[in-house]
Amino acid sequence: MFRSLVPALLAVGLVVMWSSGFVGAELGTRYAPATTLLAWRFLLVAGVLAAWCLWRGTRMSRRDAALHAVLGLLSQAGYLYGVFAAAEAGVAAGTSALVAALQPLVATALAVPLLGERLRPRRAVGLAVGLAGVGLVVGADLLRPGAAPWWGYLLPFGGMLSLVAATLLERRARPAGSLVEALAVQCAVSAVLFTAAAAATGTLVPPADPVFWSAVVWVVLLSTLGGYGLYWVNLARSGVARVSALLYLTPHTTAVWSWLMFGDPVGAGAVVGMVVCTVAVVLVGSEEGPGAPPGRHTATEPSEESRAHGSPGGRIP
Repeated sequence: MFRSLVPALLAVGLVVMWSSGFVGAELGTRYAPATTLLAWRFLLVAGVLAAWCLWRGTRMSRRDAALHAVLGLLSQAGYLYGVFAAAEAGVAAGTSALVAALQPLVATALAVPLLGERLRPRRAVGLAVGLAGVGLVVGADLLRPGAAPWWGYLLPFGGMLSLVAATLLERRARPAGSLVEALAVQCAVSAVLFTAAAAATGTLVPPADPVFWSAVVWVVLLSTLGGYGLYWVNLARSGVARVSALLYLTPHTTAVWSWLMFGDPVGAGAVVGMVVCTVAVVLVGSEEGPGAPPGRHTATEPSEESRAHGSPGGRIP
């Protein structure tokens, strides 16, 4: 019974934890620059994960370490800087999530020619419907008085493209290593990058405000360990199309969350968009199989190929 619920629990966990990153970005950048928040986020999480790997005595080949380093630059440093810098520029958490939600359409579209994943007509319709739902919500925010500067909306867009590149690279390269090992390398690279950037811009010293440190703990536990962990686990268990469809739910989850925490209004457009995106997820996720390449099993159990190569999802529970 419980085994049959695992895919659903992983999917719900991904939506909630991934949404937490946008809320944490808005919370933290109210008290410090994006580089400060990101530097301390990754210094803490990299230290915890490195200590765990040293205690376990884990090892990784140079090839796999290099691949995970690149994945870290793309999926964490590149993507998160776009999101956090957008929050610093005044883009609301829900709107930033909506702009980043274009990732499913781009990732799924590119997975067809680059990875050989099949895109069935039902899924194509579902992805298009999801994009329409995103457009309903983000359009209203772009037109409202007092919106963030136009270039602020380009920041999460650039971050989204960085995450797309990481997703497709992981699916093609299949670097070895457990989930903890993969995150340790990725977070270590991001820690070095953001610490250097913060030091160079004079923003490395953190504020003493306890709310800032609450935001750091928030993004470490919920967003990094929870969000990225569940992202790679879900990606290892299913195809790009199904994981991408789940991300369509994060903008609206973020909108409700930011309304509860910050009082950000949720208008009629957001409600309609939430319904439309829910329909999109049903269309994309209701078919058997995630549209993976022939010969690759990607349902609820990891493939033999995935076990052999040790994808970032590592040892799937």
